[in-house]
Amino acid sequence: MSFPEPFYRWRPHPWHGLEVGPDAPKIVNAFIEITPFDLMKYEVDKTTGYLRVDRPQRSSSQHPSLYGFVPRTLCGPRVGAISKLTAKGDGDPLDICVLSERPINRGEVILHARVIGGILMIDHGEADDKIVAVLDNDRFWADAHDISDIPDIIIERLRHYFATYKLIPGEPVQVSIEQTYGRERAESLVQAAISDYKDIYGT
Repeated sequence: MSFPEPFYRWRPHPWHGLEVGPDAPKIVNAFIEITPFDLMKYEVDKTTGYLRVDRPQRSSSQHPSLYGFVPRTLCGPRVGAISKLTAKGDGDPLDICVLSERPINRGEVILHARVIGGILMIDHGEADDKIVAVLDNDRFWADAHDISDIPDIIIERLRHYFATYKLIPGEPVQVSIEQTYGRERAESLVQAAISDYKDIYGT
């Protein structure tokens, strides 16, 4: 049986089978794993591409935004070099937090996200940046083009969430939030993650 292009006979892997975005590094595709309504941490299984239950959220705080990753990106040595605090990334796709004025209450969706900044997180000595973006066709965020255009309280919530969501009582803290940065650096980081991906997986 023949299938017309670009029809997929099987579901494409969300990391390797989707495009990075229509105008990367400015506008990227985001595959959403977790919504602000989720009390479980889900993440894409790297072998199958399906969402796997990782663990219940340990703390009482919920994620302040949509959360997922940019397809065909990898946090490798180029991403690590940008941080200047570590020589490598965490080896995962580039994480992205997407702000939407209207609630989106389901995961495993794809959306266009406009990159406006990021948060540098170091996890066990590896760069684990969180790109901050807005839903591209969300008119509520139409004038948001840099992280400085976002209310401080939203960035504060994001920083607090990532600083605390892995805390385990009685164990040493392995995560630190180093800084928040704007659009220019965030776009450079997206480009670095695209190049890191190509080094390992090709085009």
